Amino acid sequence: MLRKLNRFERRQRRVRSELKESAGERPRLSVHRSSRHIYAQLIDDVQGRTVAAASSLEKEMKGKLKTGADKAAATAVGKLLAERATGAGVSEVVFDRGAYKYHGRVKALADGAREGGLKF
Repeated sequence: MLRKLNRFERRQRRVRSELKESAGERPRLSVHRSSRHIYAQLIDDVQGRTVAAASSLEKEMKGKLKTGADKAAATAVGKLLAERATGAGVSEVVFDRGAYKYHGRVKALADGAREGGLKF
C-alpha cells in the first residue's frame, strides 16, 4: 500500500532532487536541525560516502556553546565543518537545506561555512 507523503517530505525530496541534478561533482552540504541541536555533513553522492560532519553535540562544541539550538551554535558548527572540509580537500559545495527554510539557524550555519572558507 502506498503511503502519502506529507508536505515536509515532499519539499525535502524536491529540493534534493534538484540539487543532485545540478551539483555535478561537488559534494552536498546537508543540514538537519532539531529543537535542541543542529547537524551538518558533507555528502559525496557519486561515491555515496560522508566526507566530513559536524554537530552541536560534539565535545569541542559543548564547551564553547551555551546551547545547541541558537544562531551562535549554528555559526560555530558551520565554521567547524568548513575547517574539516578544507582538511579533506573540499572547497566548493552545494548547499542542501532539506525541507527547512533558508532562515534563522540554517542561514547562520551557511554563513559560518562561508566564513570558514567554503564556496557555494
